[in-house]
Amino acid sequence: MPPRTLTGLALAVGVIGGIYGIGGGSLLGPILAGRGLPVARVAPAALAATFTTSVVGAAAYAPLSLASSADVAPDWSLGLACGTGGLIGGYLGARLQPHLPERALRLLLSVLASALGALYAAQTLHRATPVTDLFGLPSGGDVG
Repeated sequence: MPPRTLTGLALAVGVIGGIYGIGGGSLLGPILAGRGLPVARVAPAALAATFTTSVVGAAAYAPLSLASSADVAPDWSLGLACGTGGLIGGYLGARLQPHLPERALRLLLSVLASALGALYAAQTLHRATPVTDLFGLPSGGDVG
């Protein structure tokens, strides 16, 4: 992939990551692996992208919370709890990855990405559809 294309892709991933609060590697990793790069090369790059976008995103949201009436402040305790788990899991995954065949890594990545995509779509569609009772009234039976 040419450097300009990769930079443009990373920019788009950074914007999406900033909007949704996901690390850039969550999107960039599957894209790069799908383009044929070996997972052993993609994994460290995706982790570096996730780290970078996470630090920049948190640094951007913190001052925004002081200047905005919206609730945009980072939840530091939740972030640190997730970060601790991610740190330990990332270390264990990095140690395990060289011992797994490339084909198994690609299959696992594709299954995880597909399952998460299906889960997000199902949750979104479920929430977008008003919950009604047997008579078509909004859940709870309130008609007034």
